[in-house]
Amino acid sequence: MARQFENLRATELYCPRCRTARPVREKLLLVLPRGELHAYHCTVCGETLGTREVSAPKGVLYRP
Repeated sequence: MARQFENLRATELYCPRCRTARPVREKLLLVLPRGELHAYHCTVCGETLGTREVSAPKGVLYRP
């Protein structure tokens, strides 16, 4: 079975500071040997709402 949601990205998340669902902005935090780490921030207040890790393709390692 195909992995349908492997590259899912959030467009809105619940913000506890705003107390409602808000659009989010994705920001790259770290480039790791196994992939990248991204953070989601509320576009209204700037609160960090979550993270997403993107894995590197098999056999590929990031090197500084």
